[in-house]
Amino acid sequence: MEYEAVIGLETHVQLKTRSKMWCGCANQYGSEPNTNVCPVCLGMPGVLPVPNEEALRKTVLTGYLLNCEIPRSAKFDRKNYFYPDASKNYQLTQYDRPSTANGFVEFEFNGLGSVNGLGKVRITRAHLEEDVGKLTHFDRTSGVDFNRAGVPLLEIVSEPDLTGADMAYAYLNALTEILHQGGVSDCDMEKGMVRCDVNISVRPVGTKALGAKIEIKNMNSFSGVRRAAEYEIQRQIGVLKGGGRLVQSTRRWDDAAGITEEMRTKENAHDYRYFPEPDMMPLAPTDVWLVEVKSRVIELPLARKQRFMRDYQIPAGDAEVFKSNVALGDYFEGLAKQSKNPKAVANWIINNLLAKLSEANAKEAAEQAALGLEPADLKLSTLADLKFKPEALLELVALVEARAISSSAAQQVFAELFQSGKAPAIIVQERGLAQVSDTGTIEKFCDEAIAANPAPVADYRAGKVAALNSLKGQVMKLSKGKANPALVGEILERKLKA
Repeated sequence: MEYEAVIGLETHVQLKTRSKMWCGCANQYGSEPNTNVCPVCLGMPGVLPVPNEEALRKTVLTGYLLNCEIPRSAKFDRKNYFYPDASKNYQLTQYDRPSTANGFVEFEFNGLGSVNGLGKVRITRAHLEEDVGKLTHFDRTSGVDFNRAGVPLLEIVSEPDLTGADMAYAYLNALTEILHQGGVSDCDMEKGMVRCDVNISVRPVGTKALGAKIEIKNMNSFSGVRRAAEYEIQRQIGVLKGGGRLVQSTRRWDDAAGITEEMRTKENAHDYRYFPEPDMMPLAPTDVWLVEVKSRVIELPLARKQRFMRDYQIPAGDAEVFKSNVALGDYFEGLAKQSKNPKAVANWIINNLLAKLSEANAKEAAEQAALGLEPADLKLSTLADLKFKPEALLELVALVEARAISSSAAQQVFAELFQSGKAPAIIVQERGLAQVSDTGTIEKFCDEAIAANPAPVADYRAGKVAALNSLKGQVMKLSKGKANPALVGEILERKLKA
């Protein structure tokens, strides 16, 4: 019997706000333990929560970005459980009336479950809750840091639409790219801003009933999710093929060993005894408020990539760069709208401008690090720091297309343009880089090259076409790189075949 995997994901994303969900304490990573806390964070008796409106906005914004419905009424609930990192012994969350529901994410994916190179995962809900503190375990004791307690946390629950580990990996990358570009979260996994629970079951191919759901908790890297899912799918199939039985359970991923390990079994769902939060009224967003939130919606990354390929006729690889780097994509589009050759503009931006920025930043970082600056304090160059106006790239492309300069000369012009900010035409004039296209002049160079190199001439006439390149090189050398390469090739061939 053949089996197939069914996967659903619960992705927890910290929202990008200045303060926590219910109080004015800073939502700030890296502070000394238990310094960003107050009676509200610590769940002291008698305190009252006050919702962070920016967190509410970002929750509804996420709903719009994920094609969700936005109910006109939502509420918060208490999810009751005891754990040392939850000082109140309950978590404020949204249960039966969340702020968003019934959406979907489309993303590029070519594996099982894709249609025309796209994957689609339905979103059950994206609901708002609060994060808990962070436990640190030592040899004989454990410590808890409540700085993270109360940070606004969005839980994005997918339907079980994922067919395998690779699809889960692609979905998570697409989801966080949307949230990051949409300004919802920085999605920095190293700072714990994104965590994921993976629900996996397997069933015989062709059947509809779901198998026992086995949850892998608190995954903190997408590569870990992929590896854990690959292992767990095969483990479950092996159990069933061996005549065993799977029961609903929670497991952890041991990244070093590359295995999942059982934490606890749960034949029935945990009873969290949800009830409406008595200290807060239900949420009822107004039309005006919803319009303001919707005005923040960005063009989705996938739609942006598809539009760039369609409107500017650039290949998928170039469009992927501009999709991932929004500022660079905006820079390109501003020039592409003015150019007859957007592909050439894209080439200069991706192959030259990015390389020069990276080179300059590497040098700058080394110099600043030598002065003792920490990485977080380094100031690196951006597009806003360029010494030349964007239109200078259009001028450079025009010079190359008009054959006023050679491609090698264009590289020299760009290097000087990046360094000094001078106009391309001025650089060409100052350096004497104008391309020679005068037929009579080039013919003289060709005659000299043919006379001085009898061996390549004989090889070419004997049928070795590649020998022409050697002669072209000699002509370019005689012309100091200024001869028009296309004319050089034409004239050499004519003379050698005469």
